[in-house]
Amino acid sequence: MRSSLPDFPWDALAPYGDKARAHPGGIIDLSVGTPVDPTPEFIQTALRDASNSPSYPVTAGTPELRAAITAWAKSRLGATGDFDVLPVIGSKELVAWLPTILESKKVLIPEIAYPTYHVGALIAQAQSVPVPISAQSWPSADLAWLNSPSNPTGRVHSVEEIKECIAWSRANDAVLISDECYLEFEHSAAPTSIMALTQGDNKNILALHSLSKRSSMAGYRAAFLIGDSSLIAKIRELRKHAGMMVSLPVQKAMTVALGDDSHVAEQRARYNARRDALRPALEACGFKIEFSDAGLYIWCTRDEDAWTSVDWLAERGILATPGSFYGEKGKNHIRIAMTVTDAAIKDAVNRLKA
Repeated sequence: MRSSLPDFPWDALAPYGDKARAHPGGIIDLSVGTPVDPTPEFIQTALRDASNSPSYPVTAGTPELRAAITAWAKSRLGATGDFDVLPVIGSKELVAWLPTILESKKVLIPEIAYPTYHVGALIAQAQSVPVPISAQSWPSADLAWLNSPSNPTGRVHSVEEIKECIAWSRANDAVLISDECYLEFEHSAAPTSIMALTQGDNKNILALHSLSKRSSMAGYRAAFLIGDSSLIAKIRELRKHAGMMVSLPVQKAMTVALGDDSHVAEQRARYNARRDALRPALEACGFKIEFSDAGLYIWCTRDEDAWTSVDWLAERGILATPGSFYGEKGKNHIRIAMTVTDAAIKDAVNRLKA
């Protein structure tokens, strides 16, 4: 029998949400990284223009979308050598089902990690093993997750650290997948894609990207894989049988989104400005900011139990996520998301100052 799935962690946060809502000014929800800024109009237009879509879409993606992903991977990620691409129904779906698709038996996940890495291993009835950043100490396994920039910490892996992971993959003949969904939101450090470091040998290497945050398209469920052609062929074949395909209007929207960088720069500037506004207010309240070099989150601690920090903020109408949701190593930290409006960030800063 499969090991029991954990309780959905955000259910445990509900009482603190109620407490924050009781604040006279209402709740400022910094707990969930769901975008609030509008999807750019040109992307909405592409979706609307393709809304007359009576036929089934193809799992592999339209030729136009495949070409757009390939061109973006080469120009933005520095991908070289032989590789294939595949659209998927949001990155979370792929994270949850990849170990099952690949029939993995042992899955390495970061010791502070997005919870779905662990859940995906459980669904596959595989062993889930938390590991530190350095791959030099990793045990053998058939699948490993790399996440840079990290959710929740915002830590950016160095080139040397990523190369260590690639070396581990080759030594163990194991699949290494790099979750790079926050790669385009650098702040104090510039992330590097794994695809830039394979020297054109992409065997057993995959990179996962999403348009949810990059283009404020979380509601579209639009993501894609890049990497080892034989692996992607295997993944695509199973997905064809299972009916796992991205809708055609969404594929059209993805194609135009990947062809424009200006809206990404604008969104990155929004998130970074929110981070720069909130960080000093948190530090003035005794929080120590750690990592938070890229992505959408501030990772911080007051060297106390995470739930104590969550409760303290909830009294001020601010809801944050306890770091314990992301593993035992996060039990004294909290994660704060920048996915609220500029006005809400300003309000949060004022409440902290008060």
